[in-house]
Amino acid sequence: MSVTADRKAELIKENAQNDGDTGSPEVQVSILTERIANLTEHFKTHKKDNHSRRGLLKMVSQRRRLLDYLKRKDEARYKALIGKLGIRR
Repeated sequence: MSVTADRKAELIKENAQNDGDTGSPEVQVSILTERIANLTEHFKTHKKDNHSRRGLLKMVSQRRRLLDYLKRKDEARYKALIGKLGIRR
């Protein structure tokens, strides 16, 4: 259900701006996207798990705020990121 350490390191390596970059919006959004995808799969079998659904909604909101920030600061990076991750909008 959670992102493994290996997968997280791989996501950081793919989306980092510099070496050791773990805090850029691109890295944070990619990790959140992975966690959201995992939770979405979880809900296919556990439809009544409302406690986890609340966490999912918080993650989606956090990702939306990060994407809005990135769009405000640098629209080219924003478009590249949503194209790379396959996030619509």
